[in-house]
Amino acid sequence: MLLVLSLFSCAGSRPEQLGATESGLAPCPASPNCVSSDASDAAHAIEPLIAAIDPHEAWRAARELVAALPRTQIVTETGVYLHAECRSALFGFVDDLELHLRPELERIAVRSASRVGYSDLGVNRRRVERIRAALKKRGALR
Repeated sequence: MLLVLSLFSCAGSRPEQLGATESGLAPCPASPNCVSSDASDAAHAIEPLIAAIDPHEAWRAARELVAALPRTQIVTETGVYLHAECRSALFGFVDDLELHLRPELERIAVRSASRVGYSDLGVNRRRVERIRAALKKRGALR
C-alpha cells in the first residue's frame, strides 16, 4: 500500500501557469526538464512544428497523434490549444505537453515539461522530436 501511495506522489500538482497567452506558452523553469518553442535560451529551445499542409489539418493530425501516445491523457482542448498529461511507465511521473496552433504563422508551438525533479534525462525533448517525426512521416510537417 505504501508503494502505491508513493507512486501517486510522483504526479505532482498541475501547474497553474499552463495555457497559451498573447505572449505564448509559459516560460520554462531554470531546471533542464522542459523544452519550448517559445524559449529563447538554447537549453530549453526547440523548433516549433512547421505545417506542410493547411495548419488546421496539421493541428488535427497532431491532436490525433497526442491522443494515441501511451499513458497520455488530453485534459484541456480548444480549437487552438491542447494540454495533455504524459505519465512515465515506471514511476508514473507526469509531464505536461502543450500545443498551441498559430495558423497565421503556419506553425504549432510546443512545450513539454516535467512537473517534478530537476533533470528529465532528455525525455521531454525526445517526446517532441518523436511527435515531429511522426507528423513529418504523415506529410503534415516540413
